[in-house]
Amino acid sequence: MATKDKPKKTAAKPAAKAKPAAKAAPAKAAPAKKAAAPKAAGAKTNALLKPLTPSADLAELVGAAPLPRTAAVSKLWEHIKKNNLQDPKDKRQILADAKLKKIFGKDKVSMFEMNKHLASHLK
Repeated sequence: MATKDKPKKTAAKPAAKAKPAAKAAPAKAAPAKKAAAPKAAGAKTNALLKPLTPSADLAELVGAAPLPRTAAVSKLWEHIKKNNLQDPKDKRQILADAKLKKIFGKDKVSMFEMNKHLASHLK
């Protein structure tokens, strides 16, 4: 008797349920974003990238030349990391040295407060 190898039949899987409409809405929002178009000559620049002049106290750390707020924050973090000024127990706290104390006005600030204090030194 010769038998043929037949594939085994498996039970049909139930059809996948449709996702609720509430979850489908965010998926539609993502494709709505458009690629950044080149700016026209008269278009305004992003406020975060606008060059600002640092105060004399802040200039000791970041330099006297005008620079964007983002660059000033980056240079402050370079100084903080280079001089190991983060609290070892809570890395969110910054322990001010003499230069930072002029900017912050106190010995210890959180990393979230830092930008608030920095804003008063950038014009």
